[in-house]
Amino acid sequence: MTKVFEKYLDSYAEIIMKVGINYQSGERIRIGAIPGRSARFYTPLEAAPLVRKLTAKAYQLGAPLVEVFWGDPELDLVRYKNAPKESFQEIPTWSVGEIFEAAKRKDARIYIGGSDPFMFKDIDSSLLSEMQKVRSETFREANEYLVLNPTPWIIILYPTTPWAQAVFPDLSPEDAVEKISEYMIKFYRLDKDDPIKYWEGHFSSLINRADNLTKNSFQYIHLKSPGTDLKIKLPEGHRWKTAVFKDKEGRDNAVNIPSEEVFTLPDRMAVDGYVSSTKPFTMGDGFVEELYLEFKEGKVTKVKARTGEEFVKKTIEIDEGSCRLGELALVPHSSPISQAGVIFHNTLLDENASIHIALGRGIRECISGGDDMSTEEFVAAGGNHSTVHYDFMIGSAEIDVDGIDQEGKAHPLMRKGEWVSDL
Repeated sequence: MTKVFEKYLDSYAEIIMKVGINYQSGERIRIGAIPGRSARFYTPLEAAPLVRKLTAKAYQLGAPLVEVFWGDPELDLVRYKNAPKESFQEIPTWSVGEIFEAAKRKDARIYIGGSDPFMFKDIDSSLLSEMQKVRSETFREANEYLVLNPTPWIIILYPTTPWAQAVFPDLSPEDAVEKISEYMIKFYRLDKDDPIKYWEGHFSSLINRADNLTKNSFQYIHLKSPGTDLKIKLPEGHRWKTAVFKDKEGRDNAVNIPSEEVFTLPDRMAVDGYVSSTKPFTMGDGFVEELYLEFKEGKVTKVKARTGEEFVKKTIEIDEGSCRLGELALVPHSSPISQAGVIFHNTLLDENASIHIALGRGIRECISGGDDMSTEEFVAAGGNHSTVHYDFMIGSAEIDVDGIDQEGKAHPLMRKGEWVSDL
């Protein structure tokens, strides 16, 4: 960790605890993904200084216990390179029960990202796909429970050396970490006089925009740019939301920081046209570049990609919903992350630099009453059900977005990647 980031650790931990999980005294906290779920959210060993700060603050605020699941993604790489093929049917099954137990206890969850995005780039896509499929099946019930937001949670980042070097390969390890730390300070607004007050105001502004979009009740959203002409129907009762979610107790918590997006739920059966990704991205353990998809009646009908094509094709076959959209998010091209002009090879940052969509699971909060619906009711209402949810970026300075009302009239929402309306 660099000296420049070290001096902001207290502020960072405060944001995570107070704006992120909105911590309440008496709650247990679990830091990191349980083994088997995703190597990308094992708590990085380099993040120990932040973990210690979070743990100290948690106990000071009344936490009875803080559990940390450390992890080393390099061990997953060792497995891919050396284990027999039948090994990839094995996942630690104890972790499924632990997820349910933690949710019943209402443990707050903090996930820390910062792994090397290229770690599995040279691994046979069939192995990656097999592992992804087994994970999806093993954690199906647990994931379906977690999407109901039984407890507060947040995903944040830490400036690790592997991630920094992947983003800035021409710099020394020390300089790369310094550089990515400087960007993180800016994106998390850690250099503000009162970062917590800033984020409260920022989310309030995003919520106002989301509420105005919801009031307009658009029938379709039409996105058009070079390589993209996509028409997305929105289901009846859809809502536009922000990264501020409500748990089962009705408590607000910001699940992603930084965040610049407002998002909603596509109708799973009514997405038509074609779309091209504008940034490379990770999909599970796979790495994808220059993705092109065609949709008809909500379903992917054609896949092309410069890198990761076979992996994407396997992904959309995981279940009935993995070939359909579960999210549409609007982000202005002028967002601070976009204006940095850097591809961070991390979805949390890159998705907040660009309009994006997601293959797979729909977000239940984006339809009226969605949290109380059964899976069958959610699907009948237009929501998409899947064991996966993978975001990828499609926005740029050339994209135009229209909202089409119930009478078929088009209303400009964004032009050249920027908002042109108060919506």
